[in-house]
Amino acid sequence: MGKARCLLTAGLPGNPAERTVKGMQSRRDQLVAAVIILPSIVLLGIFVYGFIAQTMRVSMTDWGQEAAMVINPEVNYIGMANYRDLFTGFLNVRFRQDLTNMFFFTLLFVGLSLLVGLLLAVLIDQLVWGETFFRTVFLYPMSLSFVVTGTIWRWLLQPRGGINALSTLVGLPAGKFLWLTSREQTLPFDWSHIFQYFCLGVLIVVAIAAFGHWVRGEKGGLRTKLIICAVLIGTLASGVLTRIKLLPFPEEHGFNKALWGIVLAAVWQMSGYTMALYLAGLRTIPDELREAARVDGASKFQVYRYVDLPLLGPITVSAVVILGHIALKIFDLIFAMAGPDHYPTSVPAITMFLKTFRGNELAVGSAIGVILLILVSFLIIPYLVTSFRSEAR
Repeated sequence: MGKARCLLTAGLPGNPAERTVKGMQSRRDQLVAAVIILPSIVLLGIFVYGFIAQTMRVSMTDWGQEAAMVINPEVNYIGMANYRDLFTGFLNVRFRQDLTNMFFFTLLFVGLSLLVGLLLAVLIDQLVWGETFFRTVFLYPMSLSFVVTGTIWRWLLQPRGGINALSTLVGLPAGKFLWLTSREQTLPFDWSHIFQYFCLGVLIVVAIAAFGHWVRGEKGGLRTKLIICAVLIGTLASGVLTRIKLLPFPEEHGFNKALWGIVLAAVWQMSGYTMALYLAGLRTIPDELREAARVDGASKFQVYRYVDLPLLGPITVSAVVILGHIALKIFDLIFAMAGPDHYPTSVPAITMFLKTFRGNELAVGSAIGVILLILVSFLIIPYLVTSFRSEAR
């Protein structure tokens, strides 16, 4: 009877024997999955994180022209000297202008791509027919590489042809805007006071965030913390950092108008991507919310302002991270449009290429690469932390 009872209960769900079998299968599946992904983890650790560590190590040495092509180079550790020279050295003024160009390019590229993409998404969302056609047309530039885009727009932005020559088709004089060759700068600032400008920018961001909480009527510790941060930053900027100067002499940098051509080409290529993101977001918003807003007397603009845009916030954050990542490491578009030696449109990635592969200054090129990695990390890491926290909740 005991054996019969064991045979009858062996097939019942939840009995110890079945749980043991399922546990063995689960461990076997986990072991197989670990074995399958182990080569990828090893390769990722060697060829990504291992090379990042090697780049950081090289950036703290004097590996330069004398030892660049030597089999057993004599390399000495010099600490942060390369980084200090990039930000304060007299001969690295181009790198500091590169950082300025990258800052303005990122602001314009991200802002205009979001604006154009949102407008296109709203217009396509209102179409009764032809949506597939227009969506394909606006998405097509994204299928091109930045090298192809740069080559096309280099032809279009010639000083004596392309867009400047369009007005001649209707009998008007040709345009004279120097899209890629202008050397005129606007919004100049002194690099020696860069700490003050940085604190001023942070202060403006914090003040805008605190004002937004005040407008929305939100109460609690967050607004108080923002106000305290604004006061501390303002005090620090006005008291301490006014006495800190990176350079013993004034060094002016600013926005070079030649960047407008690069921004125009980049926005043309990536605005279709943001359009697709926003269009997908608009289609996921329930129509009941819009109908409720219309019943309350909201106009079409108010529906977009108070219903659609707040719900598109996560998509905007994702688009900002992706576009900002592209802007910070932009290289091929500028290389194809203006070339590596064109100072007004240069960015840190271009200078890193020149220092490493043309000047054989491997340590300096590695230092620039590490700086770019840190700048990208400032954008990616907060986004990942926020995403993981939201998933955990």
